[in-house]
Amino acid sequence: MDQTKKILIISIDDKLKDVLNFCFDGWGYDVHLYAILKAKPHLSDIEAIKKISPDVIIIDVQSARKEQLDICRMLKNDITTSFTPIITLINKRQLRNQLLNLKEGVDDYLIKPPDPLDLRVRIEIALKRSYHTIHASSLTALPGGKILEEVLTEKVKAREAFTFAYLDIDNFKCFNDVYGYQKGDRVILQTAHILYAIVKRFGNNNDFISHIGGDDFAFITNPDKYEAICREFINIFDRITPFHYSKGDRQKGYVVARDRSRKVRKVPLMSISIAVINQDATLSFKNTIAINERVVELKKYLKTIPGSKFMADRRDAKIFGHTTPQISKKKQEAENYLPLGQILLDRNVISHEQLDEALLIHWKKGIHLGEVLKELGVLVDQELNRALNIQTKALSHSTLGDYN
Repeated sequence: MDQTKKILIISIDDKLKDVLNFCFDGWGYDVHLYAILKAKPHLSDIEAIKKISPDVIIIDVQSARKEQLDICRMLKNDITTSFTPIITLINKRQLRNQLLNLKEGVDDYLIKPPDPLDLRVRIEIALKRSYHTIHASSLTALPGGKILEEVLTEKVKAREAFTFAYLDIDNFKCFNDVYGYQKGDRVILQTAHILYAIVKRFGNNNDFISHIGGDDFAFITNPDKYEAICREFINIFDRITPFHYSKGDRQKGYVVARDRSRKVRKVPLMSISIAVINQDATLSFKNTIAINERVVELKKYLKTIPGSKFMADRRDAKIFGHTTPQISKKKQEAENYLPLGQILLDRNVISHEQLDEALLIHWKKGIHLGEVLKELGVLVDQELNRALNIQTKALSHSTLGDYN
């Protein structure tokens, strides 16, 4: 985000354009001026704007006719400019009517004439928001691979101690093929929710979490924190994830599917592999490519081991201790555990549709599932308490209250 940012100012007010051009050019922005003189914007206007490729567009609403403001909608409907922030300058007396007309295609506004410094602050906020929107996962809203690479690069350059953990869901593709992409998305959302909750609970306030894409996640923490995070994440993941399968597949412990060679085989239920890379003062990487090479090597080895596991790079063994994979051993607890939603389904208190709606809210907003169901009006306190008692009896030492 350090490169010079392009600002496009669309207005027929020459005085306004001169003032803004003078200020923003002095602040180091690449300023472009444009005026829509036709009665109605045309495709040629959009093409002209696309050639400029602005990072932010400022539109003077007050000096434009209503028909000319269709350009806001046209810009948002074009795939190459849909994420470009649009800030409008508007007359306060016409604020309500004009904003109603501009509700599609406007990201922010300022009253005209704007204070250039206020406008600069709005622009920087819009740039930051747009950058994270573009490079975040559309499903989980977690930062994507681009932002992860930038964070890693900063830590490598600073030579500070950190742990980078790469998480990959084993057998997810098979689940997706058998159960469909919608249920696959539910697995990804729940995994993101669990990872976020575990890192926040066992890590540091400033730890970084990323959804790289598909079924791949990552987090960055301190070397003394990663083991607790990995162990607890595996513990929770192994207990909850099987409930995305049908009861029959869950009891069998596998699904029947065809592999890439079209051969029918039994594919185990999903598990998790976590490749851990550590850096401290005695071991530092030259760049993120070196980290990625180690991750690929370690992940390839972990994929040969069944079940959920995590492992730190062997070459770090003298510093951080792990030379063998740490494999989940809590099979009995996992078999005894029942999620709250499953208990309510089994008791016919809620439907599958109601649970699905509640889970989406639970995963995305972090609100307890029971509270979500109560807010939706499909669960009362009495039934919630009964379900929680059943859950407690099934697994008296469960630590899953915040994740189910």
